[in-house]
Amino acid sequence: MMSLGALTLQLHHEKNHKNHYTKLVASENNQPKTIIFKIREQLKPSLYYNKYIAELISIDNKSVTGTTLLNITKDSINKVLTIDDVLLTYAEFKPLPLPLNPNQFNYKAYLEKQDIHHQLVIEPASLLTINSEPHTIIGYASILRNTINKQLITYNFKADELAIINALLLGQRQDMSKDLYEHYVDAGAIHILAVSGLHVGIILLLLNQTLRPIERYKRGKFIKVVIILMLLWSFAVIAGLSASVTRAVTMFSIVAIAMHWKRTTNIYNTLAISVLMLLICKPMFVFDVGFQMSYLAVLAIVSIQPLLAKLWQPRWKVINYFWQILTVTLAAQCGVVPISLYYFHQFPGLFFISNLAIIPFLGILLGLGILVIVLALLNSLPELLATLFGTMIAWMNWIVNWVAKQDVFLLKNISFELPQVLVSYLLLITTVLAIRKRTAKRMSWVLISLIMAQATGLILNHKNANQAFTIFHKSRSSILGHKVDSELTIYHNVDTSTISNSQIITNYSVGNHISKLNQEVLHSVFIFQNKTILVIDSLGVYNIKSFKPDYVLLRNSPRINLERMIDSIQPKFIIADGSNYKSYIKRWELTCVKRQLPFHQTGKKGAFIIK
Repeated sequence: MMSLGALTLQLHHEKNHKNHYTKLVASENNQPKTIIFKIREQLKPSLYYNKYIAELISIDNKSVTGTTLLNITKDSINKVLTIDDVLLTYAEFKPLPLPLNPNQFNYKAYLEKQDIHHQLVIEPASLLTINSEPHTIIGYASILRNTINKQLITYNFKADELAIINALLLGQRQDMSKDLYEHYVDAGAIHILAVSGLHVGIILLLLNQTLRPIERYKRGKFIKVVIILMLLWSFAVIAGLSASVTRAVTMFSIVAIAMHWKRTTNIYNTLAISVLMLLICKPMFVFDVGFQMSYLAVLAIVSIQPLLAKLWQPRWKVINYFWQILTVTLAAQCGVVPISLYYFHQFPGLFFISNLAIIPFLGILLGLGILVIVLALLNSLPELLATLFGTMIAWMNWIVNWVAKQDVFLLKNISFELPQVLVSYLLLITTVLAIRKRTAKRMSWVLISLIMAQATGLILNHKNANQAFTIFHKSRSSILGHKVDSELTIYHNVDTSTISNSQIITNYSVGNHISKLNQEVLHSVFIFQNKTILVIDSLGVYNIKSFKPDYVLLRNSPRINLERMIDSIQPKFIIADGSNYKSYIKRWELTCVKRQLPFHQTGKKGAFIIK
């Protein structure tokens, strides 16, 4: 199995391929090249760019393989590209951006795990369309999704309602507004919009009931299974073959086959087979957060939910139905809480309310949604049915919005590191095993896990008991931070409320277990561990005879003669933050190279940290 894993990883590592584009780009100067590429995937647009994943076809008439991130400047007249569009451009490959501040999300590492190593930044005018006809199944699926959207727009669905329909039924969340997405995250209901096992399981039940009459015919059961498998995988293709939907359809395909053979399915075996099949086809799925959370949630449900369900057995069927949903929700949360805290650093305390309010009706929403889409494509959708479905979506959004606004129950900015994740799962596994069969050996493992959890907390506290002085990177502003154990003092020249909500400071605080935050105005001189930092601002004052600074921070583009300043106070290091003009920084860097003096530009090298 280890050899199979190593072989699969090497075969799928695109840089090992003979014609991979990085061999051509790396062997020559990074100059503009004639590039032909095909649009493979459309991403959520940013403020200034429409974003895509592009499959490279040729560079300077040489056939190549590989994918790249494509950024096209937004223009009021340029059209959005579609899957399978083939285009030609003349541009240069640029490196992916590195995180410029501590504990910031590493977008470069995230893309490299998907075998994307460069980006193209292109103006619409420099693109030439060669072919816009679809040639792949994914391309035809994209056209179908666009057709569905065009048809639904004619029935006056609101923007948020249409975005939810796309997410819930078509697996596309690009059109969701930032506020709407954050409401679902804060309410603990984002999994409802991620087409996954819950959706595919409901669709399998609906298909199984709808196609039951086929069983009456000769070989009807076999034909029924084939149709179900075809429809499930067609749904997966339409939903974009994301990690979650691929995992779910693979697993439920195995369940459908087992149902046909009338064999009892062991859910753990089913999960293991689906994991093996997916990782053989796409080994980098193992780093996908949705992939990890999906399997952890399902494992927790099948192992923990029966234990929770035994705690109370209501007599009334309606109460028992909601009790079962609550136990499933609690079990799933037990499985994903550690990894969710590690990746997202927050916990929605009222997750069970949104789940209890939505999940019982999710089957109706999915069934009705599929009917609405089919009728819309046939131009036969009654206005009443469209209004009813839109109202149901609006009510779901209202419930989620209400839950998300209960800030008291939303725990944010929780520091949680990888060792804590591993110990948490060890404690969870040992506790479940001990509850299933209470033996002295199993109870001892629970106690060992508790001791390990305490030891991990002590080690992490000791690790973070240090001091650091950080010059952060922020465009047009200066932010400095002095960390002493779990206390952080911020020196800045921006609005106080802006700093309190700054993602830069939030990321740093979470990553370094900061419990107390202070704010002060910028000083001209800082002393940190016998090292002196002199700050020279736009006034350009530096004529200090009493000491020679170790570091000089240039901020707000001071108009100074850098060579004269170096001769005068003889600093050991020059730092330029994000508040300076780029032309000034370039000139200062050339001067430092000439004088053989270390120079650090936060806009290029990231935050400067003194420890």
